[in-house]
Amino acid sequence: MTGKDRIFATLRHEDVERAPWVPFAGVHAGRLKGYTAEEMLKDPEKLYESLMEVNRLYMPDGQPIVFDLQMEAEVLGCDLMWADDNPPSVRSHPWENGADYSKSIEKTDGRIGMVMDVAKRMKESVGDETALYGLFCGPFTLMSHLRGTALFMDMKKNPDFVKEMADFVTDQGCRMVDYYAESGMDVIAPVDPLISQISPKYFEEFMSGPYTRLLDYIRSKGIFSSFFVCGNAIRNLELMCKTNPDSISIDENIPMETAKAITDQYNVVIGGNIPLTTTMLFGNQMDNMKFVVDMVDKVTIKNLIIAPGCDMPYAIPVENGIAVARAAKDIDAAREMVKNYEAADDDIEIELPDYEHLERPLIEAFTLDSAQCAACQYMWATVNDAKQKYGDKIDIVEFKYNTRENIARCKKVGVPNLPTLYMNGKAMYVSIIPSHEEFYAEIDKLLKEMGIA
Repeated sequence: MTGKDRIFATLRHEDVERAPWVPFAGVHAGRLKGYTAEEMLKDPEKLYESLMEVNRLYMPDGQPIVFDLQMEAEVLGCDLMWADDNPPSVRSHPWENGADYSKSIEKTDGRIGMVMDVAKRMKESVGDETALYGLFCGPFTLMSHLRGTALFMDMKKNPDFVKEMADFVTDQGCRMVDYYAESGMDVIAPVDPLISQISPKYFEEFMSGPYTRLLDYIRSKGIFSSFFVCGNAIRNLELMCKTNPDSISIDENIPMETAKAITDQYNVVIGGNIPLTTTMLFGNQMDNMKFVVDMVDKVTIKNLIIAPGCDMPYAIPVENGIAVARAAKDIDAAREMVKNYEAADDDIEIELPDYEHLERPLIEAFTLDSAQCAACQYMWATVNDAKQKYGDKIDIVEFKYNTRENIARCKKVGVPNLPTLYMNGKAMYVSIIPSHEEFYAEIDKLLKEMGIA
């Protein structure tokens, strides 16, 4: 059985001898060849070389072509900010003052044609053995890129406008499906991290229809689908299943055994959810193998795909990726290797603010990384909007979950999920982005309590 056969059998809900392994190596693929994220995502030859290196080193059953949720937004008018070790981030929102439906995504636009050409090359090179994934920006995240933080107020104040925007971006998603289908992709996946940041009420109102239409369209092409979400999407997981994807991918914010208990009820394959920073970035080979062993031992391997929780960080040690591949391919041997292993705790002293004696409201954003995680980006943007409004009356700080110190801080504070907003030491918005109206009301309340005019 080839890796591709194993992916297909799993997505058909057949029994397999082991769960397939899919490394979501986006910009990390470039690091394997010594390229920056920007070089890899702009140069077709460097992208192809990087993907082939992922295939050689990590021996995947399936792998994506790119993991760049800004590609469609760039075509539709968003300005991007590039980095050496992260995918680009959106820095402008062309629909801030109203939507413009005059431009649609074409295969010749931006970097889309380049990605499709590389997809075809990968199909020729490894497509008989490896299932290839075509990832594109999902509807809600694409709306957020175009509209900005105003979208969260729109859902409350102007639902018809949101539905109108949702129809348009879903049309753009169908175009991406067409292009990936023409390129020979085996699995096509809308990636929508911001789905975790809305309530079930808003998911049903604004996203159930678009996702059902989008996933049905993928199926009409004779291609498997995956619905990729990041963050604590547990409240929306059942609704996601009801849109009828072939699979769902989750990150570490949801325990795999909790998620799989839900997806199994709908006979939907679940993929994930190796922690990106604590395990893959800062752990060692034993930590990575142990996580895979422990996860597999908590669930049944039917309807399971082993994968990182999201786009792999650029600087993940190669040996950790190889360790995951080894564990996924021979779980019994890995189980024997880690049976007496205990991970060492980082002994990092963290001093927390004196929350009882603050001079002004303190808003702390605990994020994966606002430069890389779309949900984190828009939560942090909401905080920055508040800073522009209130100025020196409030203090703000972001703690990115990509350093050992900030990981230790999250543990000491007891942060339940990422991203989360704390106000004066109290968790206020756990994996949900507030509207400006709601957020500012809480700030006004704190200012009044603290006697600040």
